[in-house]
Amino acid sequence: MIIDTHVHIYNPFRPEGAPWPDPKNDLLYRPTLPVHLKAQAVPEGVVGAVVVEASAWISDNEWILDLANDEPFILGLVGRLEPEDAAFERDLERFSTRTLFRGVRFWGDYFADLNRYDFVDKMRQLAARDLVLDVNFPRAAADGFFALIEEVPELRVVIEHVGQVPVNGQEPPREWLDRMRRVAEHPQTSMKVSALMEHSDIQPAPAQVDHYRPALDAMWNLFGAERVFFGSNWPVCERAGTYARCTQVVRDYCRERGAEVSDAFFSGNAQRIYGIQVRA
Repeated sequence: MIIDTHVHIYNPFRPEGAPWPDPKNDLLYRPTLPVHLKAQAVPEGVVGAVVVEASAWISDNEWILDLANDEPFILGLVGRLEPEDAAFERDLERFSTRTLFRGVRFWGDYFADLNRYDFVDKMRQLAARDLVLDVNFPRAAADGFFALIEEVPELRVVIEHVGQVPVNGQEPPREWLDRMRRVAEHPQTSMKVSALMEHSDIQPAPAQVDHYRPALDAMWNLFGAERVFFGSNWPVCERAGTYARCTQVVRDYCRERGAEVSDAFFSGNAQRIYGIQVRA
């Protein structure tokens, strides 16, 4: 059983359109609705997915949650809320009443100055509602990130997109290892193995697991088998290869580590960390 914890659902051809992706992007500028996702994912053994919101429109959180009412393949939503917005707390309260709203993602550079926008207090509110913070590791403001997770140790933090690790068949750079080791010291942090193929130095990304093994080994060694889990980054992963290849690479890797590790990586860890359940 596989749960995909990082997909983007949107439709730029709705009457209101969509703020992302760019119409000039021939690969991504198309409807990526649940029916399109399932056509790719179900043949690979995927039973459900967590949508990670890529739209800056607050209303699109509601749009995804409404889609999920009739689509049990959607297991949860990591919504897009910006702490600098005056309505952040109101929107957080409103969306957190929806069972499938499981976390927040944002793009603002809030870690550069934790005193702005009552940022730390808002992250405490997130933790108090048992919600997750999904974040690309802020390399330019790493000190602020570490200060936040020290100050709000109860906050569950998911590092997206393999922490931007270089994938080249070699052990990750010392700087990356040291940074992620410091992240992993906090038991409430975890690593989402999403966008793995996109970080490959060879494109289209290779199918051979040896190309990815040193990076995957590093993530397992740092976070342990209980804090790494699968995400495809569909449809963006198609820049690097097919959805089938995206799942096969990590399936091959997990097979070497045994069934218990594979089950945790593909479903158990995600269910525990995001607080989600298979709906169908």
